[in-house]
Amino acid sequence: MRRRNARLRARLQAKGTKSAKRLLKRRRRKESRFARDVNHVISKQLVGKAKDTRSGIALEDLQGIRERVTVRKAQRADLNSWGFHQLRTFVAYKAALAGVVVRLVDPRNTSRTCPGCGHLDKRNRPTRDEFRCVSCGLAGPADYFAAINIGRRAVRHAADDAA
Repeated sequence: MRRRNARLRARLQAKGTKSAKRLLKRRRRKESRFARDVNHVISKQLVGKAKDTRSGIALEDLQGIRERVTVRKAQRADLNSWGFHQLRTFVAYKAALAGVVVRLVDPRNTSRTCPGCGHLDKRNRPTRDEFRCVSCGLAGPADYFAAINIGRRAVRHAADDAA
């Protein structure tokens, strides 16, 4: 949907007429409403699942990621149109209403650390989607293992806070 809207925006911007500018303004508001609705739906499902399973939610603390990360020109639009802060805000307020705990975790090296043996190495990620530990040989989807590491860090921080 985002790519389709981007192509339409590019055509309208290239045209440059008064009518095109009016349409661009309308499209911007429409895209904003769509993104907000998607974030509301996702956050509602996350909080609902956490409440049903009586568990908390662990999120990566992505504050300042746009300044820290460098991406190729082709990926700039994807990075900058990602409403992660809005999603985090929606999850936080809905979780507070539902009585669900939300923990923010430092995302550094979560996708390079082996959840089996704890070995941290850049070579553990041979490709973007694949994880293969060079120490113990554990292999699987990189996002899945990163999610396990994020959850463990959240539990560890909760234990530190309780102590």
